Amino acid sequence: MLKAYRCTTLQPIHYVAKIFKNGTQERILTGLPSLALPDGTDTAGPHDIKFDASGKPYIAVGYASDPTFRATLGNTDLGKIITANFNTNSWTSVADLANYELANNPDGGDLISNPFSLLIDGNNIVAVDTGANELLSVGTDGSNLKAIATIPRQTLTNPIFPSGASSSPFEIQAVPTNIAKGPDGAYYISQLTGFPFPEGEAKIYRVGADGQPTVYTDGFTQLTDLDFDSQGNLYALQYANQSLWKGNLDGSVIKIARDGTRTTILSGNGLESPTALTIGADNAIYVTNRGDRPGQGQVIKIENSKSVPESTSTFSLLAFLGTVSVTLLHKGKAKRLKISDKFVQEC
Repeated sequence: MLKAYRCTTLQPIHYVAKIFKNGTQERILTGLPSLALPDGTDTAGPHDIKFDASGKPYIAVGYASDPTFRATLGNTDLGKIITANFNTNSWTSVADLANYELANNPDGGDLISNPFSLLIDGNNIVAVDTGANELLSVGTDGSNLKAIATIPRQTLTNPIFPSGASSSPFEIQAVPTNIAKGPDGAYYISQLTGFPFPEGEAKIYRVGADGQPTVYTDGFTQLTDLDFDSQGNLYALQYANQSLWKGNLDGSVIKIARDGTRTTILSGNGLESPTALTIGADNAIYVTNRGDRPGQGQVIKIENSKSVPESTSTFSLLAFLGTVSVTLLHKGKAKRLKISDKFVQEC
C-alpha cells in the first residue's frame, strides 16, 4: 500500500475546461491543486465535476495518500469536494473527505483517501472515495457528511503476479472508481480492483436504500467509469482489458442491457487507457481516451452505438466494428473532462 507520495510536486496547474460541439475548448476554472511525479504522471487533483439543478458545479479533488501527511502541503483543497464560481475563478470547500477518512476510517484498513467521483442526488452529493473504499454522502451545503457503504475487499485464491502464478491466497483492495444512479433509484459502483489487477475480477456493485453493496454484474477487468442511457442500459468502461502490469492498455466500452445481455461497443482500435465516459443528450458515448498520459489525452465521441452480442468469431468482430463511428473531439495538452489517472495508491 502506498502511504504517501515521494518525489512529488504540488502543482496548481489543473483546470476545468468547457468543450464545445466543434471540439474547441475554453478554460473556465484554473489553478486547481494537484500532486504529480516530476514527469507529470501519477497525478491526483480534480477528478470529477457534476452540476446541480441550478447549474452550480461541484468538483471532487483527489489526494491519493494518507491524510496524516496532508498538513505538510500547507493549506490545500486536495482530498475535498469543492464548489466553484467560474465567473470569479474561485472555489470554496464543501466537504473534507480526507479528514473524514482520518477521523473515521470506515473500512478499518489503511488510512488513504482519494475523492474520485460524485453525483448530485437532490440536495445531496454522493461521492466515491477510491482510496478509502467508501461511498459517502454529504449535503450540498456541506452538512451531514457520512459513509453509506463500504465496498468490500476480495481474496484471490490463485493470484497471478508479474513473476508468475502463486497458490497463496491474496487479499486485494476494492478500489471503487465511479458512481451512477440507476432507473431503480439505487447507486451503481464500478470497481478497478487493486494489484495485481486480476482479469475478470472487477465488479459492478449495486447499493440500495439499505446501504448494503451487492454484486450487480461481474467478470470485468479494471473498470473506471459507468453511466446509464435513457433506456436504462448501463455502459461500463474498462481501463485495460488485461492486467495493468502486462503493458497492453487497450480498453473497452461495454453495454449491459436491462436483461443482463452484455455487448462490447468498442475494444482497442485506438481506445487506450480510457478513464471516463458519459452518455450525452444525443445518446452518443463520450470517452476520455489516453487519460493517464500527460499531453496525449483525448475526448472521443462514439456515435451510432449499434452493436452485436459478444462473440469470439472474427466475422462477428468485423461486422461489429462496421457499426461504430468514432469522432475525435479534442487532442492536446488540456486535461480531460474527468481526470482519472491515479490508481497505484491501492497497490
